Amino acid sequence: MKKFLCLALALALALSLAACGGSGSSAPAASTPAAGSTGAGSASGAAIKIGGIGPVTGGAAVYGIAVQNGAQLAVDEINAMGGVQFEFNFQDDEHDAEKAINAYNTLKDWGMQVLMGTVTSTPCIAVVAESSADNIFQLTPSGSAEDCIVPDSAFRVCFSDPEQGTLSADYIADNSLAAKVAVIYDSSDAYSVGIHDAFVAQAKVKGLEIVADEAFTADNKTDFTVQVQKAKDAGAELVFLPIYYNEASLILTQADKSGYKPLFFGCDGLDGLVAVENFDTALAEGVMLMTPFTAAGTDEKTATFVKNFQAAYGEDPNQFAADAYDAIYAIKAAIEKAGVTAEMNASDICDALKGAFTQITVDGLTGSGITWDAGGAPTKTPAVYVIKDGVYVAA
Repeated sequence: MKKFLCLALALALALSLAACGGSGSSAPAASTPAAGSTGAGSASGAAIKIGGIGPVTGGAAVYGIAVQNGAQLAVDEINAMGGVQFEFNFQDDEHDAEKAINAYNTLKDWGMQVLMGTVTSTPCIAVVAESSADNIFQLTPSGSAEDCIVPDSAFRVCFSDPEQGTLSADYIADNSLAAKVAVIYDSSDAYSVGIHDAFVAQAKVKGLEIVADEAFTADNKTDFTVQVQKAKDAGAELVFLPIYYNEASLILTQADKSGYKPLFFGCDGLDGLVAVENFDTALAEGVMLMTPFTAAGTDEKTATFVKNFQAAYGEDPNQFAADAYDAIYAIKAAIEKAGVTAEMNASDICDALKGAFTQITVDGLTGSGITWDAGGAPTKTPAVYVIKDGVYVAA
């Protein structure tokens, strides 16, 4: 377990970035966490138990670890402020649906009252069926597939997959980035398919020509020479990558070897690309991605968050860490709005939060004035970044 942020840093960031709702002024002493817990409650033990699920091992671990750390940072700050208190317990699902359900059951046995997760879409879809049946409120920071928030007890912080696909096509067309576009996507992944389908549909509306539309699956995601060659032969000026960063790093490497140098454009799954082990980051130069947060941001909220995240974990936060941070503060705001207490059972808390989430506004790292509709979707403005010299800068 990485070290927690010291109280002084936590309090400083808490004061600079808090969601709506009041808080106390004194910092309580932390109690001993429950078994398996990664957070501390109040000295009296009256802490609301928040569970978290995501990959902290395996190929998608960069997302899960970022969410775990971003959420923990927010929990520590909130507990330091007094008032509402949280106990946080994060379980590994290895980006696997069955293991995510096992993690969910572990958290239920622990006494979870609210679920912050899961991190990736396929496990999230599996878990939301369970949380809905149990009437446990679920807020996913980054599960972007539409099915992640079908039940009325499920909300999210990030954009949906279709939104990302539609907005990406709009941006490419409106900024005349390319006329001929290729798409390489994972047909076995809900996240990738959701973005892909919306992108292709909107590309037609916007007059973009899809000259190559190439799929791969989870069973065949290391050799992309065929897909890259088809994009190259078709004369694609831009390759749209609605996929995760590991596969994207391989595509960039293999495209470079073939002498193919189009513009590459992706979504939030590409966040983490420059941190891939043994990847030549020079190949990421000029890659564009649509994501609501970058550690290179210069506004005060972002700068303070990045500074304190670095102090706590020794690295820059990515968008997933910011999503999780906003998720915890959104839960806090809704809890305060609804008057939820730790003595309430999970079902009663769920009923209270369903209504409260549509009444709160959160000024977060991933957007100012974030609101939610009754369907669980957030309203906020997207941003596009380009990788320059190994960092993300506004496009």
